[in-house]
Amino acid sequence: MAKMRTWLRAARPRTVLLSFSGVLLGAFLAFARLRSLSLPKGRSGLVVLFAALTALLLQVLSNLANDYGDFKKGTDGAKRIGPQREMQSGSITESEMKRGLALTAALCLVSGALLIFVFARLTWQELAVFAALGLGAVLAALLYTLGKRPYGYQGLSDLFCFLFFGWTAVAGTFYLATKTLDSSVLLPASAMGFLSNAVLNINNMRDYENDRASGKNSLVVKLGLKRAFVYHCALIVGAFLCLTMFLVLKKASYYSYAFWLLFPLFFNDLKSIKATRPELLDPFLGRQVRHTFWVVVGYGLLAVMGI
Repeated sequence: MAKMRTWLRAARPRTVLLSFSGVLLGAFLAFARLRSLSLPKGRSGLVVLFAALTALLLQVLSNLANDYGDFKKGTDGAKRIGPQREMQSGSITESEMKRGLALTAALCLVSGALLIFVFARLTWQELAVFAALGLGAVLAALLYTLGKRPYGYQGLSDLFCFLFFGWTAVAGTFYLATKTLDSSVLLPASAMGFLSNAVLNINNMRDYENDRASGKNSLVVKLGLKRAFVYHCALIVGAFLCLTMFLVLKKASYYSYAFWLLFPLFFNDLKSIKATRPELLDPFLGRQVRHTFWVVVGYGLLAVMGI
């Protein structure tokens, strides 16, 4: 039982809600699309379920790989700020983590295969595209901190976070559930990418001093803390503007814009983050995840009713 709790901590459950939020937003948009076109919903529920499961497993895989990679590179040392990692504390050995990574990667592939080969009923051309996306997502989760040149150490994690937590999660779920193309969906997908990057940015601002000393050149290390905060503000505002532009394009009902009532949650956090020392920012990471989830739920429900 104690070991189970150790693996649960290593999976970082507070971040799992973020991966689910992208799929959920895509599901809301898909439901609105199917309803507006009076299309049959068919297996859309199973598609969304397995998309969510796959996204969750990919998030866990990324977290485990991050634990392993940062430990091996010496980034998770005694000076690291934030919750202690499991390999750092010795709770999980290197051989155990390797087995955990292999098992989680296998579960990702099985869940993804069931999604695209069984439930989504794709053509061979579509299968090729989504199989490539799935393999790319697994590799991105592993290569964040693993390998000789992990992209998380080159300041590229924000780009991959945007692509997979934003565009792939939202637009991918939307397409799998509806089998229709709609380029305007990239607007809410971009919003999800921005909000996901905001979570990552808080994490990297918290770890700024340790990352800089360890040679982990995150985007925050490259920008510096002052410009990283400006970037953070731009992510939040950009997300709300993208969500608004989508509603404008869809000529949504006026009440759909009520999701802006949630903006003060983010604004208050921005003021607090600005006044907080980097090493004390950890509580804001969980707050950003929760606020992102509430925006997705509020926006999704309003969009379904108003489009």
